[in-house]
Amino acid sequence: MSFDGPRSASLIDETRAFYARRTPGRGPSDAVELRSMRAAAPAPTPSDPPARTELADSGGHAVPVRVQLPRAGSPAGVLLDIHGGGFYLGSAADHDLRNQDLADALGIAVVGVDYRLAPEDPWPAAPEDCATAARWLVDHAARRFGTTRLAIGGFSAGATLAMTTLVRLRDRGVDAFGSAVLQFGTYDLSGRTPSGRLIADEYFIEAYAGRAPDRTHPDVSPIYADLSRLPPVQLIVGAEDVLLGDNRAMAARLAAAGVDVDLRVYPAAPHGFTAHPTPMADAARADLRQWLAERLAR
Repeated sequence: MSFDGPRSASLIDETRAFYARRTPGRGPSDAVELRSMRAAAPAPTPSDPPARTELADSGGHAVPVRVQLPRAGSPAGVLLDIHGGGFYLGSAADHDLRNQDLADALGIAVVGVDYRLAPEDPWPAAPEDCATAARWLVDHAARRFGTTRLAIGGFSAGATLAMTTLVRLRDRGVDAFGSAVLQFGTYDLSGRTPSGRLIADEYFIEAYAGRAPDRTHPDVSPIYADLSRLPPVQLIVGAEDVLLGDNRAMAARLAAAGVDVDLRVYPAAPHGFTAHPTPMADAARADLRQWLAERLAR
């Protein structure tokens, strides 16, 4: 990813100016703070048209999903979107506006997963829910959406869950998903890698993975998974994200496993930057759309 030239310098300067005015956010340090953050969170802004809610059922397990269709034409493909929030915050509705924009821009359906949240439902609840939604799409996308072109995307913790979902499907012999777009995921929750140690004291890890007997289990920390035979992956991360090293390590492991990987590192960008109103975020979202369009759109 190159950011040379006057226009790129302007993107960086404008983005740095935005963050200089912005108070950095932080996650809760315990369950009490988490409950306060949940109570104070504003209701998600609905999209127009509103998302359709339904249950995705596979193998006797069901998970709520939100379906958004393009305003014009039938979908050329389907993106399974997994929201972020540290495994303990957020909902699929948080992505309604962005997902409707993406559906219209690419002419695809976008399906958001309302997986169970920690600490009330720790690992492996969320991976089970995401895998259920993925298997539902594999079984029903052709009839439900008129296409079998499938991709998976994730934002922060959602990127982690997207990767574990791909590994779970591959282990069951399912290769229906043709691409993945992962935005600044966390891939080592064990604290054993250099990048994993940078976040080892974060409450979200204890809330989500505290009951896991081994946090190096690939379903918890996908950096330790067998990554062979996965579809092409685009990794998006900011140069000022604490998870930059984690994403570089994941890119290296994917490449070593023979996976087609496209790592995009954006300057002047912290964690979660693609949700912020900056020119760098605009550039990253444009890159994501172009990459997905080449694999899903007509």
